[in-house]
Amino acid sequence: MMSDSNAQATPSIQICRIMRPDDANIVGNVHGGTILKMIEEAGCIIGTRHCNTQRGMCFSGSDVDDDRCVAALARVERTDFLYPMFIGEVAHVSAEITYTSKHSVEVQVNVLSENIVTGAKKWTNKATLWYVPLSLQNVAKIIEVPPIEYSSPEQEEAGKKRYEAQKLERLETKERNGEVITHVSLPEPYTVGFSQSSLIHLVCPSDCTLHGFVHGGVTMKLMDEVAGIVAARHCKTNIVTASVDAINFHRKIKKGCVITVSGRMTFTSNKSMEIEVFVDADPLVEAEKGKYRAVTAFFTYISLDMDNKPLPVPPLKLEGEEEQKRFEEGKARYLQNKAKRLADKAQQQ
Repeated sequence: MMSDSNAQATPSIQICRIMRPDDANIVGNVHGGTILKMIEEAGCIIGTRHCNTQRGMCFSGSDVDDDRCVAALARVERTDFLYPMFIGEVAHVSAEITYTSKHSVEVQVNVLSENIVTGAKKWTNKATLWYVPLSLQNVAKIIEVPPIEYSSPEQEEAGKKRYEAQKLERLETKERNGEVITHVSLPEPYTVGFSQSSLIHLVCPSDCTLHGFVHGGVTMKLMDEVAGIVAARHCKTNIVTASVDAINFHRKIKKGCVITVSGRMTFTSNKSMEIEVFVDADPLVEAEKGKYRAVTAFFTYISLDMDNKPLPVPPLKLEGEEEQKRFEEGKARYLQNKAKRLADKAQQQ
């Protein structure tokens, strides 16, 4: 337990929604982006709610201005899609704050699907999101986060290790921000250029938070759509999201920006595809600031037949040293994630 008398009990919420036809692809599988958007909405609600507790009093006990804030998404850890969800099922999304640093909040989110006809339920997703609270009065100001109570010192220490690890990885990913996806003319089938895709979207008020910056869930949904197009172009079959590696939000995207979401195939195994997705923002009103890289992530997809059984994935044809390098990096991530899944499975037995 934390000894701080101002510490809060661990906050949690649950939201649910039935899956509709516009949430799914043409064969009824719910889009991974739809689930990601719901996950982020739950995380934003609980993060914002928690960060606005005790706003009229600082944690040392002295009076301060009642500076309200909103939780802004900073990072999403690797997210596995354990089972597909279908039209007509109810998604139950539960979110819990599991760690707080001085200026950030870790939210653990679980998704359960329910067949309301048979009553069958299954876990479909688990995700970890990191938020920072931004002042409503000054968007550049990060608000101090109220601490939570931990069930044990070990739980707090484990949370601190996760915080330090994600902080380090966020710094490392910034080195990739200068890369640009170039388009290839008349590419051959199964090459990177053949399947790579881009989507252009104008950020509207309905996409944005109270600050006028785009919701993380909106961005993730667009990223998943582009990754899905890349996967479908490569396989020419029904495809579903299998997992999402850490999603790093490097810079905020403001209302009125034009965002370009670009995806390219980086790696294929026998039954999976890894797609790298970039989000670039181009301010229309403040054009002198120039275009910038805002979000990056790796999505993994699998190919399915009409009975939702995995199909072999066509091998990726590599052209040049850069594509070979990205392929080897993707292979290393694939083997690392596979080893982790096997280790987690062994621990559960």
